Amino acid sequence: MTALPESDAAARLREAGLRPTRQRIVLARRLFGGPDRHVTAAELHAEVLSEEAGVSLATVYNTLHQFTKAGLLRELVVDAGPSFFDTNTTHHQHFFLEETGRLVDVPGDRVSVSDLPPAPPGTRVSRIDVVIRVTGEGEEKGAKATRRARTLE
Repeated sequence: MTALPESDAAARLREAGLRPTRQRIVLARRLFGGPDRHVTAAELHAEVLSEEAGVSLATVYNTLHQFTKAGLLRELVVDAGPSFFDTNTTHHQHFFLEETGRLVDVPGDRVSVSDLPPAPPGTRVSRIDVVIRVTGEGEEKGAKATRRARTLE
């Protein structure tokens, strides 16, 4: 896994209005140092434990939610399991590979949603998330699944 340089991670946090604490920098370096990806808090925690960064699982959860609120991540709730956090914050949807638990990005212009009911009074639709569940092992057949983001071309 490529890590974002510390100075770049700190700058990205400042641009998002977040104070670049040591723990936020450790997590930002991991999240934003390579291609877009989908990660759970537990997966990210396991990655930073290998660096002996002294970041607790609770801190990882809190920081992921802070990054989401600041617009650096998108949170995806696929089912009753753990949430995924997506480093790709552009308009797009997802395939969820049920056998591997992996998400694959689908460009936003490839999915059309029409005939929405009106939002309840006093509310507005802020965003529509589509998760298309698929079965079969796909390209991951026989390989250990990863949750790196891939985009359907």
